[in-house]
Amino acid sequence: MRILVVEDDHDLNRQLCEALTEQGYVVDRAFDGEEGHFLGDTEPYDAVILDIGLPEMDGITVLEKWRAESRAMPVLILTARDRWSDKVAGIDAGADDYVAKPFHLEEVMARIRALIRRSAGHASSELTCGPLKVDTKSSKATVGGVALKLTSHEFRLLSYLIHHIGEVVSRTELVEHMYDQDFDRDSNTIEVFVGRLRRKMGVDLIETVRGLGYRMRAPGDQEAG
Repeated sequence: MRILVVEDDHDLNRQLCEALTEQGYVVDRAFDGEEGHFLGDTEPYDAVILDIGLPEMDGITVLEKWRAESRAMPVLILTARDRWSDKVAGIDAGADDYVAKPFHLEEVMARIRALIRRSAGHASSELTCGPLKVDTKSSKATVGGVALKLTSHEFRLLSYLIHHIGEVVSRTELVEHMYDQDFDRDSNTIEVFVGRLRRKMGVDLIETVRGLGYRMRAPGDQEAG
């Protein structure tokens, strides 16, 4: 899962990025509204953390522009605690949730997990596919109750597929959501990670859809017709 953090306070930006990285997310960052708007408009993100008080272009304007351009990724806005009007303006502009400063990082992490789950149609922090269970809170995965020992890239791939269970996901989409904008992306590595996941899980849950990509389905689930 790939997150964008747009915050002009360098210390807070760093703290958010470090906390998200520890949770297994790929993180891009911006320090002003113009850069943030550009990244959000040109790169695919699973969620965005957006400060309201930004230089160059304020957060409300950034959000309004994204929504006008049909950018539908979940957005968590950061507001000043005593500025209730910012919260209202943010929600009206298209924000999905907000956190008031100062805040605990754990709260931001929980809200981001919830936004990503809801955007994919999931209510629980534990996602299942047959015997596979992925706990988005602890970043752990088990098959039949046995813990899987996964690398960070393997977990990111598994997490993205199970968030989009039943959907065909292209190699390009997987690459875009597994690596930040500075990474030398190679879609061929996806095949390697899929192969490793299949061996470690020991169950046939990841289907190759020839010419299109991959789809996660529980054993016995078949397409209609």
